[in-house]
Amino acid sequence: MTATPPLLDVRGVTVTYGSRTAPGHTALHGIDLAVAEHETVCVLGPSGSGKSTLLRAVAGLTEVGAGTVLLAGRDQAGVPAHRRGVGLMFQDHQLFPQRDVGGNIAFGLRMHKIPRQETERRVAELLDLVGLPGAQRRAVGSLSGGEQQRVALARSLAPRPRLLMLDEPLGQLDRDLRDRLVVELRQLFRDLGTTVLAVTHDQAEAFALADRVVIMRDGRIAQTGSPVEVWRRPADAFVARFLGFRNVTEADVTDGGAATPWGTVPVPPGTPDGRHRLLIRPSGVRVGVGGPEEGPRAVVRARTFRGDHVLLLLECVGGGARGELEAACPLRSAPGEGAAVGVGFDAAEVVVLPG
Repeated sequence: MTATPPLLDVRGVTVTYGSRTAPGHTALHGIDLAVAEHETVCVLGPSGSGKSTLLRAVAGLTEVGAGTVLLAGRDQAGVPAHRRGVGLMFQDHQLFPQRDVGGNIAFGLRMHKIPRQETERRVAELLDLVGLPGAQRRAVGSLSGGEQQRVALARSLAPRPRLLMLDEPLGQLDRDLRDRLVVELRQLFRDLGTTVLAVTHDQAEAFALADRVVIMRDGRIAQTGSPVEVWRRPADAFVARFLGFRNVTEADVTDGGAATPWGTVPVPPGTPDGRHRLLIRPSGVRVGVGGPEEGPRAVVRARTFRGDHVLLLLECVGGGARGELEAACPLRSAPGEGAAVGVGFDAAEVVVLPG
C-alpha cells in the first residue's frame, strides 16, 4: 500500500541572509519537515531559532538558498507567494483599516475574481464559523483584539488555502483570551479539515493547538513529535530547559541510583551505569514537611501558585545535598515559605536525556 505523500514537504532547506558574494547569517541549516494533509504542526523555539524564517521560506516571502519546498508534490521554486495557494496570518493581523469587516474578509476572494454573490455567502459563512455572525459592516477599528484576530483568521481562510500558516497568531492577546481562542481554533481546524503550520514562542499555546510539535534551535530542528512525546521525553537538555524544566543535571549512575547535587536519585529500571544527564520533573520531587533525619533536606525559598498545584523552589541544605530544586505539590499540602522539608524522588518521573 502506497503511503499518502505529505501536503507540505520541506527538504534540506537552507536560508542565508546576505549577498551571494558576501553571505552573512545562516538562519536555516538543511531543514527537513513534512506536514500531512489535515495536520496541525506548531513550530516552537526561542527568538532567533529560525521558526519565522521557515514560515516565510514556505510562503515564498524569503529566498531559499538550497533545498526544496514541495506543496502537494509540486516544487515551489520560482512560484511567487501569491500563487502558492497558502494562507498567511501574522501576529499584528494586518487588517485594512479603510475596509469594514466584510471588506477585509472578501479581499482575497475578490483577488481571485469570485462572483459577488458567492463572496457574500462565503463571508457570512466564515463570520459564523469564527463567532462573529452579522459583523460584515462593522469598522475594524471598533473591534477588540480578539475580534480582530478572528477577522484576520476568516480572511486567511476565505480563499480556501491548501495550507494555512500562522505567525504568532495569538501573541498580542491576554492570557485568558488566548487560552479560550486556542481551543476554538483547534476545533475549527478539525471541522474544516485545514492543514496548518504555525509558529509561536508560547509552549502552552503550541501544545494545546498542535497534533505535532517541532522545536527549533539555531536554525535546526532539535526535536519533533506529538505534544505528549515531546513533553514526556525531551530530546536533550536544551529542549528540557526550553520547556521550562529546571531540574537538569549531570549525574553518575551506579546500581539504579544517580549521584546528583540533590543527593541520590533513583533512575528508571534498565539505566546503564555511567555518566548521564538527568531531568527530574517537579512532579517527581516528593516533599515532606519536617523531613527525615537522614537523606536530603531543604528549605522552601519561594512558592508559585499554578492553579491546581504550587511550584516550590527548594534550597537543599542537608543530607549531602546542595543547590536549588523545583517541586510540584498539591495546593492543600504545599508547605509555606521558610518551611524545612524532607526530599524524596520518584524514579518514574526521572528522564535520562540522550547525549
